[in-house]
Amino acid sequence: MTTITAWGHACLSFDRDDHRLVIDPGTFSDLGVLDTAEAILITHDHVDHLAVDPVAAAVAERDDLRLWGPRSVVEQVVEAGAPAARVHQVGAGDDWVAAGFSVRAIGHDHRAIHADLPVPENVGYLIDDVAFHPGDALTEPGVPVELLFVPVAAPWLKLGEAIDYVRAVRPRLAVPIHDAILSEAGKGLSDRMVGGLGGAGEYRRLEVGDTLDLG
Repeated sequence: MTTITAWGHACLSFDRDDHRLVIDPGTFSDLGVLDTAEAILITHDHVDHLAVDPVAAAVAERDDLRLWGPRSVVEQVVEAGAPAARVHQVGAGDDWVAAGFSVRAIGHDHRAIHADLPVPENVGYLIDDVAFHPGDALTEPGVPVELLFVPVAAPWLKLGEAIDYVRAVRPRLAVPIHDAILSEAGKGLSDRMVGGLGGAGEYRRLEVGDTLDLG
């Protein structure tokens, strides 16, 4: 059994057999999750997905902690003091095992925000072939997934795009993420729209500290 816990915004942990995998511990999230992490996956280098100094310090302080991410993430974390041997560059198509979980990197581009802004590298992560976290993109995993973490609020996103993303992936369960900029009313609106129109078998919001179990 795998237990997934929400830590705010786009940050989630996966726990099984005393192992913890963490995705996207950024500045909008509860960074207490780093205290018990065994592996960290970072989708891209924006601060709401990567709190550089706390993450680098955690990797530097703990011999058993490893991090994976695209090149810009690796460069920033190593520059901030993380040992290079514990930080691993990944890109689309790579497969590995982290904290006992199988991981596949999917996708390579952040969703465009504006023509005047560069498009950073962004990789999504498929965990155990059942759960997909796309980061700041609407990348389709290319395989059936049981659980899709769907961004619902961002400078690069329209709510209709989130609805169509869920329709395209067709997960059994859709869980909204990337919502720190929304008010409670805004969260309710996004839930009604994406949950009502996306067509997932189930749509479930996880507030900070909430968990769900995957068999």
